[in-house]
Order: sequence, then C-alpha cells, then structure tokens
Amino acid sequence: MTSDATRTEPGTEETEGETEELRNLIRRARVVLWDFDGPICRLFAGHSAERVAADLARWLESRGLHGLLTQEERESLDPHVVLRAVDRRHPGSDLVGELEERLTQEELRATGSAMPTAYADPLIRTWTAVGSRLAITTNNSPRVVRAYLAGRGLVGCFTPHIYGRSQDLHHLKPDPHCLNRALSATGAAPGAALMIGDTPSDLLAANSAGVPFLGYARNERKEKLLREAGATHTVRSLRSVLRTVRAQA
Repeated sequence: MTSDATRTEPGTEETEGETEELRNLIRRARVVLWDFDGPICRLFAGHSAERVAADLARWLESRGLHGLLTQEERESLDPHVVLRAVDRRHPGSDLVGELEERLTQEELRATGSAMPTAYADPLIRTWTAVGSRLAITTNNSPRVVRAYLAGRGLVGCFTPHIYGRSQDLHHLKPDPHCLNRALSATGAAPGAALMIGDTPSDLLAANSAGVPFLGYARNERKEKLLREAGATHTVRSLRSVLRTVRAQA
C-alpha cells in the first residue's frame, strides 16, 4: 500500500507499519465482500466493454430512441452509463428490462475470455479454507458471476452469497444495497466485514454501509482514482493479501 497501506510491486519494499495495517484489516474481517469485475477478473479483457456500450446505443437508435441518450452518453466507454441513463428517463420500464438483459447476455459472452486477476483464485480458496465467509457485491449480473466462478471451480466459495445487478438499477453501487444484503444474510456487523473493490463507487458503497475498504488498483490510474475518492488502503497486487491471510491461518 502506498503510505497508508501495503503495496506490492516488483522492487517495492513494505514497511512494518504498512504490513501491520493490512494484517489488522484482515484480522478483523469475518466476512469478505468482493467486487467482481476487477478484483476477481477482468471481465471484458477479451470482449470489449467499449463495443458493448456502442452496441447498446445503436440498439436504442434502431428503435427510434436516439434522443434518450446525450452525446456524451452515446460516446461512453461504459455500458452501465448507457443502462443508467435509460433508467433515469424510464425507470422500471420494459425498455430498461430489455436493455439490462442485452447487457447480461454480453457479459455472459465475455466470461469465456475473462482474465483472472493474479492471485485471486488462491486467495479466495485460502480465505474459504481458514473459515472466512465470502460474498460477491457487484454491479454485474449474478448470472454472469455464477457462470465465471463455476468455470474456475470457485462458485462453492461464495454460494449463496452472490448479490448483483437486478432491474432495480437505483440499487447499483455506489448505493450500498448489495453490501447491506450481504451483511444481513451473513449476520455480520459492518465493522467485522471487509470490502475489496477497484472503483470509487465501490469505496462509496462501503463507506455508506460502514464497511472497511481495501482498494485493488492494478495500475497507477486506478490507484489515483481511488486515492482521490478517499481510499486510504490500496494494494497493487493481491499477492500481499494472500501472504497475510496465509500467515494468519
């Protein structure tokens, strides 16, 4: 972590203080809430999210709904921007339901070429083996999460605690709805949980739910965004987390 937390990069030494902060975060966590796309895998590593966003915009245009999106929204690189924009203008409509299903189908196709995050698989298995409870709290479809985890032999580490996108899009993070569902289902107090996420919306949701947050930042840009949003604990690799969990087993 940089300054406030443990950061693992080639050639970077961890101070004892930084290591102790990570130990304390992990020691207090009885339940670990994982974001999916980022900390567990790069879902769109081989299936462009930018293309998916453009396809959703074109589908709206083909239905004569070009005016539903602003120019900025039409040019977005994020399919969730398109989905949220339509929901703001037609909340809970059949149109939103159909658009959400189209996004889910694209996400399902993406699972076949998703890139596992380094050290995520062994970390998930190790945390499960030492008795911690794990949950997914994501803006992706739960169907997509289950499909990916099943392919990695990891679904049993999380089932039944997979909480993701529904057609109630106002519940997407940064709203803490999925985190609160996970806390309620596992019977965990917020302070006895830990959220692992890679975006400011993950951090905001964790803060709203009262859950300690560990940011996973795979590059400097991600780390900068998390820091600017107020994250004080970040890692560049899950290797240091895995090492700490194993040391505490």
